[in-house]
Amino acid sequence: MTTTAPGPPIVPPPDHGHVAGTARAALSYRKFRIVFIGLAISQIGTWMQNFLLPAYIQERTGRPALVGVAIFVQLGPLLFLSIPGGLLADKVSKQKLMLAMQVASALLTLGTAWLVWKDSSVWAIFAVQFLIGTANALNAPAFQSSMPLLVHRQDLAGAISLNSAMINGTRVMGPVTAALLGVVGLSLSQIFLVNAISYMSFIVALVMVAMPDVKADHKERGIKQLGIGIRIARERPVLGRLLVGMFSFSAISLAYIGLFPSVAELNFGIDADSSVYRWLYAAWGAGAFAGALSVGTFLSRYHRRVLIVRGFTGVALSLGVFSQLRDQVTPFVVGALLGFFYFMTATAITTSLQLNMKDGERASVMPLWFMVFGGTVPLGNLAGGVLFEVIGARAVLGIGAVWALFLARWLDLRRLPPEAFLSEADGGEPPVPRV
Repeated sequence: MTTTAPGPPIVPPPDHGHVAGTARAALSYRKFRIVFIGLAISQIGTWMQNFLLPAYIQERTGRPALVGVAIFVQLGPLLFLSIPGGLLADKVSKQKLMLAMQVASALLTLGTAWLVWKDSSVWAIFAVQFLIGTANALNAPAFQSSMPLLVHRQDLAGAISLNSAMINGTRVMGPVTAALLGVVGLSLSQIFLVNAISYMSFIVALVMVAMPDVKADHKERGIKQLGIGIRIARERPVLGRLLVGMFSFSAISLAYIGLFPSVAELNFGIDADSSVYRWLYAAWGAGAFAGALSVGTFLSRYHRRVLIVRGFTGVALSLGVFSQLRDQVTPFVVGALLGFFYFMTATAITTSLQLNMKDGERASVMPLWFMVFGGTVPLGNLAGGVLFEVIGARAVLGIGAVWALFLARWLDLRRLPPEAFLSEADGGEPPVPRV
């Protein structure tokens, strides 16, 4: 049994004049806006580096497997350190923890810029990326357990949609900004330096806004505390179903994300260091941005449980087509559709997960989400990079498409009984009829 320790009072339902649960409603909260804008600016810098570094490794080594290693060392710590990070977030000040991790990430990014400038060993670059990934893994549970509390629970769907849209909007703006900086003469290492400076925007936002810090008092003690999130997910079947489904989706269907430069070269004949590749990636990112934003805007009238089914079906169809393309034009259109359905689905799943947790449970359960979503992707990239060289990129992406189609049925939450969800009395959603 879990009890929530006294924390900041629940925000009363606001009179913002917007439809509850929409993006416009979420933006009516001043503290949310400040953190949202600060994080968005920082994320532009992050995506500049996330976009350029794999392409740099691909061009320097010509090995998809090493591109997979680059993604793994940065995202892999989410798989191993998310649960300790969640436990740490429940023991210390979340505000101080987030600030410390952001400062550490900025300094380590400066180190990456120096290593690239010196053309150092790729393994030295991998080591620094691992440390950045570690800081991110320790920061993520604290942030994701605090950010939802900046808005009223009725507007949580809009806030999550905006956050997902921001991540994918900056996924587009990052490469575009990197391209513009390259045009004006900045080198790769100098662009990484700009990324390090961009961390200041989020650091300033965290200084300006007192992040809510609700902690839970669990019955588990000692090492057993590492399993609190697993216990909660097991006792509330909807959480377990979403986590297992996202784990398999990330491992099997999303290998193409980190290996995007390899897919472009092997399938479409597009060089990873070309402007055509940058625009292809931007097209995919633009689709992902639209998909994430759709959940809090024009698709907000549809229940998330319906969107999950439709989203996985869309991913399966678009990924299947994307895997078989051979020209340099059609991938722009199909890639944008793939990005749309991917993040429409991911945003709907994240919203359903958050709305089926009590406020005091987030620091324990969200680390599992980071493990299955962010932490599993690098494992898929690591295996995918090897499989690309053995059976080919088309086969790997095709397998991912088939698995997404299976998940369209297995993750149909409308098939679960009402007791599988958080009760309405505890802040859960009302049941949705199967249509």
